[in-house]
Amino acid sequence: MTGPISRRTLLRSGALVLLLGVQHIARGASVLAVRIWPAEDYTRVTIESDGELKAQKFFVTEPPRMVVDIEGIDLLPGLRELVGKLKSDDPNLAGIRVAQNTSNVVRLVIDLKQAIKPQVFNLDPVAAYQHRLVLDLYPVNAPDPLEQLIAQRLKDLDAASERAARLLGLEMGQVAGGPNPNDRVSAGNSGTPPDDPLGALIAQRAKPGAPGAKPAAPTGDTGTAVAAGSASGSPAKQAPGKTERLIIVALDPGHGGEDPGAIGPGGTHEKKVVLQIAQKLRDRINDTRVNGNPMRAYMTRDKDFFVPLQVRVQKAQRVQADLFISLHADAFFTPRPQGASVYALSTKGASSAAARWMANKENAADEVGGLNVKAKDATVQRALLDMSTTAQINDSLKLGSAMLGHVKQVGKLHKPRVEQANFAVLRAPDIPSVLVETAFISNPDEEARLNDPKYQDDLADALLRGIVAYFSKNPPLARNRQI
Repeated sequence: MTGPISRRTLLRSGALVLLLGVQHIARGASVLAVRIWPAEDYTRVTIESDGELKAQKFFVTEPPRMVVDIEGIDLLPGLRELVGKLKSDDPNLAGIRVAQNTSNVVRLVIDLKQAIKPQVFNLDPVAAYQHRLVLDLYPVNAPDPLEQLIAQRLKDLDAASERAARLLGLEMGQVAGGPNPNDRVSAGNSGTPPDDPLGALIAQRAKPGAPGAKPAAPTGDTGTAVAAGSASGSPAKQAPGKTERLIIVALDPGHGGEDPGAIGPGGTHEKKVVLQIAQKLRDRINDTRVNGNPMRAYMTRDKDFFVPLQVRVQKAQRVQADLFISLHADAFFTPRPQGASVYALSTKGASSAAARWMANKENAADEVGGLNVKAKDATVQRALLDMSTTAQINDSLKLGSAMLGHVKQVGKLHKPRVEQANFAVLRAPDIPSVLVETAFISNPDEEARLNDPKYQDDLADALLRGIVAYFSKNPPLARNRQI
């Protein structure tokens, strides 16, 4: 049993208190990392700490800015790094200032480029992350993705028409010899949609000896897809006055932002390589026609930022996508597994234990990426996304089989058939949807291939051929969307 504490011991303890200072006795949270994820959809600011932080926000109108007071923290060097991490091209934030407001309270002032709807919330520790204070800054006037797609399509048509006219030495809207007046529709006739302005110019270029004429792109076993600038399948081959049916393919690069996805033994992040492959596939889709109709790719994310699983599906539905293709890179506990896989949805159980495990892993992405579960619309669409139809699943299986048939020509397959499981990202009830695991990033050899631009090109080519093969046998459904 210990005896009473002596006076000398108490004096020594008091001296130790004076030497340590208050911050060491009642220490607040320490900032471990700060990150900014800019995107047109929204900008995310993340402050990671070893303890939970409390925050209060308010707005100042002139000039427009948001003020966030963070409690339980001092102005540490790690927090000051936020200022240097902001990029000038951030679409939502104009500037960041950090200062010690009062004792144990840091004030964050964010200058805004436009009106913002903020979400400020905390995330509990998960995976490699500790406590996170998250500021999601959404523009009030968010861009409409369907309008953007159509506007880009019209812009591409105008640019292509100008290039073709320059090659032919023509004024815009004129073709040597002049088109048949019956083949043109007056722009002033509002009752009938105008014809594609590029059609006659492409037809002129297709004539033997015409300057700038290009051979059709190779199409493998389908013969229905051509490059946008080639003669075969051009709008000129359509019936006079026929309006193009724009085919939209939603590309969904997995993970992003706070969620790196799987990490290879060499440090490669899944989110990075699948975005690179998606961008290559996007460019190929945008240069391809199917049965005379142009295709246009829509990316659920085109930069490094987090998109919740249900939002990915909602985005595809918003643009009335004809297909949804989610791109990932597989991983396992050991480096031996290898090969690509394609998955479709199953609402009645997985086709294998491995497929079930994969679906559970991918469905947990929202936890790492940082979903605000308290947001009002976080569960609004959940019931709708559980209404996937038998027809959608059957079409997804057809799409997956077509893609596997071409992917196996550029690399190994992990499974020779389309696997099925209850992937949250495949639950759009009206869009044929597949998830492509491009390779095992946990396998050192396949990690190297995923980083190889040539393999990325070959894989993008194979995926495109699979898409075209699917559409050659399964024409897209009629929609009220024409260009």
